[in-house]
Amino acid sequence: MPTLIGFSAVVMWSALALLTAASGTMPPFQLSAICFMIGALIGLTAMLRDPTRFHAFRQPAKVWALGLFGLFGYHFLYFTALRNAPAVEAGLIAYLWPLLIVVGSALLPGERLGWHHVTGALMGLAGTALILMRGAEGGFGGGNLLGYGAAGLCALTWSGYSLISRRFGATSTDVIAGFCVISALLSALCHAFLETTVWPETTVQWLAVIGLGLGPVGLAFYAWDLGVKKGNIQVLGVASYAAPLLSTLILILFGHGKASIGIAMACLLITGGAFLAAKDLLKRRKSV
Repeated sequence: MPTLIGFSAVVMWSALALLTAASGTMPPFQLSAICFMIGALIGLTAMLRDPTRFHAFRQPAKVWALGLFGLFGYHFLYFTALRNAPAVEAGLIAYLWPLLIVVGSALLPGERLGWHHVTGALMGLAGTALILMRGAEGGFGGGNLLGYGAAGLCALTWSGYSLISRRFGATSTDVIAGFCVISALLSALCHAFLETTVWPETTVQWLAVIGLGLGPVGLAFYAWDLGVKKGNIQVLGVASYAAPLLSTLILILFGHGKASIGIAMACLLITGGAFLAAKDLLKRRKSV
């Protein structure tokens, strides 16, 4: 069940591109501040039913540092990458984090990296490359090294956050609400110094912003935290390759792209890789 809950975060992240496109021209840090605050309210509202759950905020500094490193650090690097490099290429580099999770999971206590995890991850990476590079122009050269470097650090940041979170398995997921509050405040601070305020102009744009805060930049963090702490992190790492696939399918459905043979091939690679990586999990279920 925790693995399935963790995968629900991947499903929510698949709507990130569509909702971001529909949210208008709001600057990234302003958008982050609003979305993180909505995400914080999700957790805080649930905790109000049992005030003793606020004890989850009594954590050592290293736990708070992890939340800051993961949530705020990832988005800061992600926005920097998209500002300084072509989005398709930068996105491809940033989306190396599922592969890094699968490979890095071999370093965790009690975990073992098998050939099927590595092969499944590489199949997923190939499928992701087909999606993100479909129709891309140009190469990885030029004056975009800052953006590409930030994208690489982006992948390292989220994979590192996910893997390290596994070591804090006893830490309540309620602490994510605190992480969101800190990330919202830091995003607002960055917005105040670096950006000009732009508010949504239509109801659709406001709904998109709220949708981002409720899902991809909100509830998804709680689901992912539970998944990486209690679920099968290797299966989650490979299953995360479904996010760009689902995102592309959603964009096609809403008229922002066209179906192609490349998309079909990517679907086979990603789903096949996920099933291969989940071989051990599927065997355990059959034996129950």
